[in-house]
Amino acid sequence: MTHIRTGDSPHWTRLASRCALLIAISPLAVGLAACSSGGNPLAASPYDATAKVVYGTASGGKADPNKPLKVSVKDDGSRITDVTATDTAGRYIRGQLSADGLTWQSTAPLAAGAHYTVRVSTEDSDGHPGRKVVNFDTTSQGAGLHVTFGPDAGTYGVGQPLTATLSKPVHDRSARAAVEANLRVSSVPQAAPGSWYWVDDKTLHYRPQTYWPAHATITARSTLSGVRVQDKLYGGDDKPLTLHTGDRVEATTDAATDQMTFKEDGKVIKTMPVTTGKPGFDTRNGIKVVLEKQQYVQMKSETVGIAAGSSDSYDLPVYWATRVTWSGEYVHAAPWSEGSQGYANVSHGCTGMSTANAEWFFDHVEQGDIVQVVNSHGSTMTPFDNGFGDWNLSWSQWKQGSALTSGGGVTGAPKQQQPNPDESQSPSPDQGQDPNKLDAGSRPTTDPARLQPQAL
Repeated sequence: MTHIRTGDSPHWTRLASRCALLIAISPLAVGLAACSSGGNPLAASPYDATAKVVYGTASGGKADPNKPLKVSVKDDGSRITDVTATDTAGRYIRGQLSADGLTWQSTAPLAAGAHYTVRVSTEDSDGHPGRKVVNFDTTSQGAGLHVTFGPDAGTYGVGQPLTATLSKPVHDRSARAAVEANLRVSSVPQAAPGSWYWVDDKTLHYRPQTYWPAHATITARSTLSGVRVQDKLYGGDDKPLTLHTGDRVEATTDAATDQMTFKEDGKVIKTMPVTTGKPGFDTRNGIKVVLEKQQYVQMKSETVGIAAGSSDSYDLPVYWATRVTWSGEYVHAAPWSEGSQGYANVSHGCTGMSTANAEWFFDHVEQGDIVQVVNSHGSTMTPFDNGFGDWNLSWSQWKQGSALTSGGGVTGAPKQQQPNPDESQSPSPDQGQDPNKLDAGSRPTTDPARLQPQAL
């Protein structure tokens, strides 16, 4: 409502005297001068309304972030119409206005070690607007919760998930939500909508609904600094991470036809004959991503539970080895099986090919590129305990791992396939422990970097 002043009146005299403002910032009280009542009210700024901003203080007059921010006006017909409180990082504090408009109180904790600007809008009994702006600082807290993003900065395939490792475990759902809401991911070109998944109390993975765009710049950053996560635990300052993606590389092995189809940006570049795991050592189905490349690896069967001297034991030098699981599944050169490649599955679980094709594959893939196996009799690649199997969860399953959804940030992932109790319990083809028997979200008890891979 707009009121036009037509001349001096008792109302405007009262209004001028009411413009004097007192802001109570315990233990300090500061009196502020009033605005003039003269001039054209349509051109003038809103008058400096009577209001009171109060926050719990600590030493040095700074606000205690553990105490709420309160705003009130005198019960003289004035009322609060709006309050915004933001820090220098652009974060807003949620709050609730009373039904009578006399008080407003924050409903979310303040950030520690932050500078706040509070803007209070009011109106008097005649509907004239008022405004007040107050600035204050909050005290800093001690050691905080820190986050380390992964992988290392560099260029990766479009299947590479992001990781966030916390310095301290976070169990409570509301605390997890506070953390997750402050882990920001952006991509240029823009990726499909994405979400974080709580693998365990200290580890999160992020992926979009579909693969990252090719030739993208991806940035992960934390805005946790000063944010209250849970009682006496606040976020700290952490470094952002920038990654880049290369071409969209997808290698798909059909275990039924023993052929690998290699695509770049959707175009078939090469088709290669391969061999995969024989019965009892079937290669895992599903989507994996390249973890690392090793030009030479000595592969020993004893490291995966195959006894020396048995018909399946081996100790072989293997070249052009591209790792896709931490437990030892590779795409690699297998010159000893070239007669079977394209015709039969004779390996112990890896994907074998000729030396020339393995070298070509090695040279054309990078970490994060997609390697998929279809039509194998093996189980499905698990999501988190043996590399990056994140893409084997449907998008609806993935969103259940977020603390910001109805799923509530469950720990670990739903199992895609339960082991068949009628199947042989002999060791898995390329690891000492069956991933289906690992606790959700765990890693093999043996350091994956020290596992000796198997030969195929």
